[in-house]
Amino acid sequence: MMSDGCSDGGKWLDAHYDPVAGLHTFSSCMDLADLSGDGETRLVVGDLGSGSTGMKLKVFRGTALLSESVLLDLPAGLVAFFMDLHEPRIPAVAVASGPCVYVYKNLRPYFKFTLPGLEVNQLEQDVWQQAREGQVDLQTLKETLEVLRTSEGVPLTLRSLQALSLDPQDLKEFVDLHKQQPLRRQTVITCISTVKKSTADEDGVSCLLIGTESCHVFILDPEAFIILAKMSLPAPPTMMDVTGQYDVEFRITVACRNGNIYILRRESDKPKYCVELSSHPVGLVRVGKNVVVGCSDETLQGFTQKGKKLWRTVLPAPINTMAAMDLPTRGFQAVLVALANCEVHLYRDKNLLSTLKTPDIVTSICFGRYGREDGTLIMTTKGGGLIVKILKRTAVFEERDSAPGPPLAQSVRLSVPKKTKLYVDQTLRERENAVVMHRAFQMDLTRLRLAVAKAYVTALESSLTPVSSSLTEPLKMNAVVQGVGPSFKLTLNVQNTAACRPIMNLAISFLYDQNLYRVRTPYLRIPLLVPGLVYPVQTLVECTSDRGISDIIKVFVLHEDNSSPLLTAHINMPVSEGLVIA
Repeated sequence: MMSDGCSDGGKWLDAHYDPVAGLHTFSSCMDLADLSGDGETRLVVGDLGSGSTGMKLKVFRGTALLSESVLLDLPAGLVAFFMDLHEPRIPAVAVASGPCVYVYKNLRPYFKFTLPGLEVNQLEQDVWQQAREGQVDLQTLKETLEVLRTSEGVPLTLRSLQALSLDPQDLKEFVDLHKQQPLRRQTVITCISTVKKSTADEDGVSCLLIGTESCHVFILDPEAFIILAKMSLPAPPTMMDVTGQYDVEFRITVACRNGNIYILRRESDKPKYCVELSSHPVGLVRVGKNVVVGCSDETLQGFTQKGKKLWRTVLPAPINTMAAMDLPTRGFQAVLVALANCEVHLYRDKNLLSTLKTPDIVTSICFGRYGREDGTLIMTTKGGGLIVKILKRTAVFEERDSAPGPPLAQSVRLSVPKKTKLYVDQTLRERENAVVMHRAFQMDLTRLRLAVAKAYVTALESSLTPVSSSLTEPLKMNAVVQGVGPSFKLTLNVQNTAACRPIMNLAISFLYDQNLYRVRTPYLRIPLLVPGLVYPVQTLVECTSDRGISDIIKVFVLHEDNSSPLLTAHINMPVSEGLVIA
């Protein structure tokens, strides 16, 4: 037993580190299960070997290799599941490899399920039939298959694809060897998972969930291994996460090769929701009701179970693999993210809780009960090493927001009051009378727009606006009243808003109640107005009444040879403080 000497703040115990364990696998090919029913959990690993040879199913107990079995093809995924209600409760192990699922019980081969074959294109069958009967030569056969693959977009069988890749001298021997055999097109498994059948118990019977290269998801019966359901996707699935029970209600979150995430539900054979990501997903983990997705652009993103984006955080390095960290005894759930910089980060939502440094790049990760320890972290490295760490019982992860971005309080859900009966009644009324209410709203809105348009036209025609509507003499004016009474100083600021054209021969006239006011200069001439300058025109207004009332004084800007005003202003005079007695 060795120690790597790299633990985060004393939260982890270094249980085991073997740099030459010779394990080459991914997180999808690792699982923890009590395979003997004695309460001691084993580690089951689908070892990739060299990629072409040496594929094995390995079982570890503690730090020692307990058993190993030869696999016929590269494993695409591995799950441990309960397939019956027999006692003792011992799970089976399902290994997805090529087009088959190999089921092991008591670490011995128990059953082999093969995916149903796909339909072969009729044109491809015809050209191989002609080759069998000697009606076409090898060159014509190859050209026809190439046209079907490129121009027609026909998915070819493995035999046709191999024939296209061969040289002319090897093609004849290949065709002579295989042309008498029936033509078959077979898909392969890309990912595998499980869904509880009828109960959510930890040792409840589970159905196998299989994703294929032909863009399908199959649900298999755990005892008879027949297909219970078949669902279609727009692209081949690469990762799956499932919640719920097959007989009640379930939800499958699938990451596909086209860079999107699709959500499948029980009542439909096609995706219910779609999440378009900015880059391809490399990790998919469910935490509670939310889904955490790791992307190839070095980001970690959170989504609801309906596909609504919740948060996004940027990571310091690319993501290699991800796994869930679930401690039911503490009520703690988080996500373990292994990065390419020899670090494993622990995230709860978008908050970084812990950083664990490793001696090598981690390629697969698994957390759960191992042996008799509940909180065990198992990792394999790029060099084939095996790392086992145990979470200390005294370890506490602080709920702090150590990642940049909005504060943690922003993620707290508001206490929204419950819907009242009045709200529900109003909602029902709006649903029943939606068309009538919408028409009434549109009618009122149209009437309002008509009234505004009429008032605007009237104001323009009567020159009641403080801005002139004349294109030849554009003017703007505002008024300022100073004083407390009975004498007021009235200042009119007149401006020519033309670009480069002066205005001349203008005058200002006042209209007022002569019983209340007396204007010292009721008729004023305005000098030549240069564009852009503001010209103040002043006069004195005297209140002749001591009754404490006020009125409006109308100001008209006129052209000397035209009685129609260019613009008009209404000045609300303030109440006078009273007459001054000398």
